[in-house]
Formats: sequence, structure tokens, C-alpha cells
Amino acid sequence: MTTTAKIQEAVDARDALAAALSRAGLQLPAMDIRTPWADDREGEARYALVHLGVCSAPVAHLLADVILKGVDA
Repeated sequence: MTTTAKIQEAVDARDALAAALSRAGLQLPAMDIRTPWADDREGEARYALVHLGVCSAPVAHLLADVILKGVDA
């Protein structure tokens, strides 16, 4: 998988997570994509990261509640 494809995969995952959180009434203040260092052998990033940033304690509690509701369903 090329670096561009890995970044697009992370963008798609970020967007899917943002949409799911929005449906649950939640929004994280910052969600972006980070690419770690390139693999020295191939010159490509091994993966891209969805960086979720920070959130307030109340939002963290709401996120935990939404996750647990999904687990219990």
C-alpha cells in the first residue's frame, strides 16, 4: 500500500468516526491525520494515524457511555 493510500485510509477512518460520533451527539474538538517516519527500506510511511486530539472530561464520559452502550447492545 502506498503512502497516499495509507493516508486516504486514515482520512476515511477519521471521517467515519466523526460521523458516528456526530450521530451519538458527540464531537471531538480536533481530529487529524498524522504520518509517522518513513520506512528506511522503502521510503514510505508504514501507516497513517488518526489523531483524536484532546477533549473535556464531560465529553470523555459521554464517549465512554456511548462505547459501553454499544458493547452492551
